[in-house]
This record gives sequence, C-alpha cells and structure tokens, in this order.
Amino acid sequence: MPLGGGNKCGCCQKTVYFAEEVQCDGRSFHKSCFLCMVCRKNLDSTTIAVHMDEIYCKACYGKKYGPKGYGFGQGAGTLSMDGGESLGIQPAATAPHQPTTNTNTSKLAQKFGGSDKCPRCGKAVYAAEKVIGAGSAWHKNGCFRCALCGKGLESTTLADKDGEIYCKACYAKNFGPKGFGYGQGAGALAHT
Repeated sequence: MPLGGGNKCGCCQKTVYFAEEVQCDGRSFHKSCFLCMVCRKNLDSTTIAVHMDEIYCKACYGKKYGPKGYGFGQGAGTLSMDGGESLGIQPAATAPHQPTTNTNTSKLAQKFGGSDKCPRCGKAVYAAEKVIGAGSAWHKNGCFRCALCGKGLESTTLADKDGEIYCKACYAKNFGPKGFGYGQGAGALAHT
C-alpha cells in the first residue's frame, strides 16, 4: 500500500480509501468510479465484464466484443439494429451480389434443378410418392416391387443387387448360397 493511506483508483488514479473501495480484477476503484466505460452505468459483481484494463456492463461488452449478426440480440426475440458505431466498431463492407455462373453438370446439381427419376419406369418421382431403396427414388405404387415376383416391398423386406430391388425370398433363391442345408424354409433340406 503506497503512502497516503490507500491504493490508486484504476479509473481516476487518485487514492482509494478502504470505506469507498471496490476491487475488481486485482485493481481498486472508488465506488463512484466503478462505471461502464461506454454507458457510464454503475457496476457490481453481477453486471461487470472486463476486457484488458477496461470495465463494461455486460450489455456494452456484448455489443463491442460479443458475436455479431442475426440471432445475437439482447434477449429473447430481439434483434438489435445497433451496429456499434458509438462503441468504435466499424461496420464491415458488404460486397455487391453477383449471380453464379456455375455450369456444374454433376448428378447432385441436376437433382436440385428437378425431381428424381424412377429407375423402373424412368418418370419423375415427386415427394408425395417417393420411396428410397437401393440408393434410388422409386414410385411407391407400381414400381417399388420385386423385379421377379412383383410382390410389393417395404424397407424391411427389400434386398438389392446391381441397382435392382427384390423381395428377400427371390433374392435368396437367385443370389443366396447354394448347396446342402440351404433349403426353401425352416427345417427343409433340398436334395438336388
């Protein structure tokens, strides 16, 4: 403690006596000097935000150093149009809008331009009638059927091979393992 009876105030640099001392971040302040550097509101332990050697209320600190942009208002449902010029913040210059000249012919880019094509009938598949199977979009009625027996399929009864869809029974018969012990149902043995 220096001569004169107290520490120096972090704001006015005058002596701070014990009865009027407020401590923050290892520094002493007069109660009357413990104010936000921007709006000059009185601060306390619940409303202070410190940046370097500067003290702010939480609202001014958020405006000056907090995240910027849509959704970072001062409370639920607010959008502040204050750009922070009073705090010394320079607004970022925005570039003029330029339309894209992307000539990408990838499959993904083509999908965003229109609807998917059904692999069975080749016609457009719209959201109301779309079923995904074997990595493609199919018409739910008429096309999402076993390629061999014509049975209607669901995601749990589907098996695919080379982009074509089958029911599990037809898939097992045509593409499953062959030989002794691989019969047609439970407990069946096929001698062929």
